[in-house]
Amino acid sequence: MITLAIPKGRLFEETVDLLFAKGLIPEKISEGRKLTLRAGDLNLLLLKPFDIPLYVESGVSDLGICGLDVILEKKPEVYRFIDLGIGRCRISVAGKREAEKHIKGRKAVRIATKYPSVTREFMLAKGLSPVIIEMSGSVELGAVLNVADLIVDLVQTGKTLKENELVELEVIQESSAWLICNRASFRNKREEIIRILQALQTP
Repeated sequence: MITLAIPKGRLFEETVDLLFAKGLIPEKISEGRKLTLRAGDLNLLLLKPFDIPLYVESGVSDLGICGLDVILEKKPEVYRFIDLGIGRCRISVAGKREAEKHIKGRKAVRIATKYPSVTREFMLAKGLSPVIIEMSGSVELGAVLNVADLIVDLVQTGKTLKENELVELEVIQESSAWLICNRASFRNKREEIIRILQALQTP
């Protein structure tokens, strides 16, 4: 049996709809307190998105559905198979309207984010020296309350930024959900995994 890690939260409903539409689970499931459940031929793990690469890389889960944003941040040693076309969003730099003018000419910029690695790489490539302020909650508050000059966060519609009087300044990377695979699992369970891949690629 294949174990598949799926994300709780923002991506959960789209993931379940996709698995059901492709015939990989017999019925839709709801997000609750249960963290493991059997769905047809799959053993599902319901995990926080940032934990999925760890479970797949360690072999606890054979496969995982994971946002590209998380993959780029965590850099797991896994196979990255296919873009599933769901959960589309972008990792963006945002801040107050006057932020760019405020930081002009400064090399050290305070940035609040859930993506310290992605942010550091991007800012260093621009010749800036980022002071990273890691946040796990509402990153927008970092800019609103002047804890940081800028934020780097996921943007889908931009509604949350607008409601907090922030603007999207630059896109770092477009993101969507990908299927990732444990390397040993692909050797040992190749036929089962290829069957799942083919199902997901069927129009």
